[in-house]
Amino acid sequence: MSSRERILGRVRRALADAPADEVPVARDYLREHGRRTTEQTVELLAENLADYRAIVHRCAEGELPALLAGLLSARGSRSVLVPPGLDPGWLAEAGASPVPDDAASTAPELDLVDSVVTGCAVAVAETGTIVLDGSPDQGRRRITLVPDHHICVVRVPGQVVSSVPQALERLDPVRPLTWISGPSATSDIELDRVEGVHGPRTLEVVLVGGQPSGNATS
Repeated sequence: MSSRERILGRVRRALADAPADEVPVARDYLREHGRRTTEQTVELLAENLADYRAIVHRCAEGELPALLAGLLSARGSRSVLVPPGLDPGWLAEAGASPVPDDAASTAPELDLVDSVVTGCAVAVAETGTIVLDGSPDQGRRRITLVPDHHICVVRVPGQVVSSVPQALERLDPVRPLTWISGPSATSDIELDRVEGVHGPRTLEVVLVGGQPSGNATS
């Protein structure tokens, strides 16, 4: 007898005395924890992103090119990986050399890139999570996993939702979804935290449409 047959046999025995006409009870899960205004939802997103050690900035639409240029300059980035559908105006003031998202690029080649700038599909306030779905402004999954510095632009409030159930309603399950809650991090048995093991060591999130960048949250 295979392991599969043994497991199914145990399930059948456990259900042997269950009424044949029993109707499963659907649990009424909460779609959102608490009631918040749009401004409060965005603020919760910023707080949870920062709690996961992401660096959060806020700016108006017209301030975005200057802010991105400043972030890349402060990082000392000489090259920036650019997804094919990224708005070219976003990096109009950046001094870093743009690197196209080339499917033929190898992991060692991507590792030489200083930074990557992308958009996002949706951001979840309650979990401090940004989700990428491989859309043209986000590029292929590995371009946000190999370079050590990722700047992700989130449009506020249009791309912000309160909860994971609300995010799932906006996402196509057949697309390559990447869920990011802070920079890549892991810890050993002694709880020593190490960042950058399986993704960027530094994650910066720009909330566009909120407060000016001078009120950045980190």
